[in-house]
Amino acid sequence: MKHTELKNLLLLFLTAMIWGAAFVAQSAGMDYVGPFTFLSARSFLGGIFLLPCIRFLDKLNTVDNTPRKADCRSNRKQLLLGGSCAGLVLMLASSLQQIGILYTTVGKAGFLTAMYVIIVPFLGVFLLHQKLEKRIWVCVLLAVCGMALLCLNGSARLQLGDALELLCALAFSIHILVLDHFTSKVDPVRLSCIQFFVCGIFSAIPMLLLEHPTIHVLLAAWLPIAYAGILSSGVAYTLQAIAQKKCDPTLASLVMCLESVFSAVFGWLILHQALSLREGIGCILMFAAIVLANLPGKKHDTAISQNQKTYQHKERKNI
Repeated sequence: MKHTELKNLLLLFLTAMIWGAAFVAQSAGMDYVGPFTFLSARSFLGGIFLLPCIRFLDKLNTVDNTPRKADCRSNRKQLLLGGSCAGLVLMLASSLQQIGILYTTVGKAGFLTAMYVIIVPFLGVFLLHQKLEKRIWVCVLLAVCGMALLCLNGSARLQLGDALELLCALAFSIHILVLDHFTSKVDPVRLSCIQFFVCGIFSAIPMLLLEHPTIHVLLAAWLPIAYAGILSSGVAYTLQAIAQKKCDPTLASLVMCLESVFSAVFGWLILHQALSLREGIGCILMFAAIVLANLPGKKHDTAISQNQKTYQHKERKNI
């Protein structure tokens, strides 16, 4: 492995670690503020942080003689449309994730959110008429078995938090397809910056109607908000954009899979949310499904592989 590729893989490993720890920040932040307040604040911070990052990446790509899709005058309409659509879906997905964390552990939230990797190919079949590979059915079987062990505690019903995280995964899958459509036409970093601001604006509406935050509680929650907004949304996304330029996409996607693992590790280390043996086995099965879904198949350029080039959780996570 070349030194440059190893360095980029380490950057992606750091990105996955940052995104995994963001689940802890999201949980800790709601000790002080409501979910919509947290989401709005972190989204605005992420958008503000990406503004100078756009200039930095422009200069970096100029040095590398890499053409940028940054002609904002000719692409402004597509950029605004894409950023608005992505921001609205991101707001829905992130709200479900943020509220779900109130009722479940961050480890479960991380693995359940990562199920978007399995859902995206099915959406591709129904919405884009793409062919579904056989290995995806194996991924589904592993994921369903893993979720049963992770979430069903002697009952056939999902807990509220787990159900919200699964809905969040569905919403993030739609978000990925929206990004996949628009990032072929406009600069993805600029698109991401706009979607953060759109997400922040629309999250502020239920925030003002339902939560009525004060400066005092925002200052009390400054550390988790800053982590989620600056490190998770801004720094990690920029690291991903830099590292994936010169990194094998298969290796990159496999490293990024570790986000869900880190969410469970940091939930245990910081919040003392330990998983039982049964839940741990469920996580292993789900992680195996995620890894298998990220391996290249017959059609390497499907929506799922495009996701590795364009998606930020992140959001998703997490974004």
